[in-house]
Amino acid sequence: MRVPSILRGGGFVAVLLLLPLLGLQHWFLNLLVFVLMYATMSSAWNLVGGFAGYPSLGHAAFFGIGAYSLALMFKDPVLANGYEPFFVLPVVGLIGALIGWPIALISMRTRADVFAIVTITFLFVVQTLAFNLHDLTGGAQGAALPVPPFPAASFELPFYYVLVLLLCLAMGLTFATMRSKLGLSLVSIRADEDKARGIGVRTTGVKVLAFSVSVGITAMVGGVWAYYEGFIYPQFAVDPLVTIAMVLMTFLGGRGTLWGPVLGAVILEAGQQYLTYQLGAVQLYLIVYALIFLMIILLLPRGILPTIEDRLRQRRRRQRADAATADAALDLTAGSDPVTTDHVDALGGGTT
Repeated sequence: MRVPSILRGGGFVAVLLLLPLLGLQHWFLNLLVFVLMYATMSSAWNLVGGFAGYPSLGHAAFFGIGAYSLALMFKDPVLANGYEPFFVLPVVGLIGALIGWPIALISMRTRADVFAIVTITFLFVVQTLAFNLHDLTGGAQGAALPVPPFPAASFELPFYYVLVLLLCLAMGLTFATMRSKLGLSLVSIRADEDKARGIGVRTTGVKVLAFSVSVGITAMVGGVWAYYEGFIYPQFAVDPLVTIAMVLMTFLGGRGTLWGPVLGAVILEAGQQYLTYQLGAVQLYLIVYALIFLMIILLLPRGILPTIEDRLRQRRRRQRADAATADAALDLTAGSDPVTTDHVDALGGGTT
């Protein structure tokens, strides 16, 4: 770990921890809660879609699984201090990971477009089950969770800090992946899976592990969202737009990077929340999503951060080339023989 990496990470966490102390209004804290939710889920999706190159479109199913898991654990409307649901989030994540393990074993026998179709099919299966399993999910009538007994003046703060912790977990796993054999294996799978298998990479185990960890984190975020909302419906808990948002945020910021998903979440989710506040129920943000998707494809196919890094790298390369050319010219000038009278006479000139 380099010192700049530690400083950037520590500074980022410090800003997140100190931000609520600035006396922000409730609407802004609510916006930050949703930005943190999507930043965490995008970082988790990045482990599969970014590093391994498997574009999962079914992560929203595990978001809903996490939401309903927490709802089933806390049917009792009375809570002692309100923090009990936060303590069981690791269990919720484990449930999501255990369900994701066999799904990954089956779906990751396919690749690319077929894998995306298989995962989004699983999403719609889970959504259909959420509508029809009335005893578990409440069906279309929804499921209620206990009301958090937090003071109105600081209602958002417990959710905010729990999401900061989950974001640090997701980014920490991403950071560790980028500097480990696991990350190298995932990148080799994205580049050429057949060659990776040929050189000894355990492709199946690596892919299944990354998928399970990814959906486990997503399930924990779903549990936080359910407790924050207080009442969940299938069409919102298992919403394809949740997955689309993760994908867009990751591709906008830069997949396979540490900060790209976070940057994409800040831009897209903050913009979507702003449009919601300004325009009410008008879903204009869907048009914005489509426009951003087209812009990414046409202008930033690798995302914001990789594009900036490429341009900086090209600029440094040009600067080094210019410096090398200047040094070569200087050396050539310094190494040439001075003009003497013999040279002048040889050229037919007079003596000095």
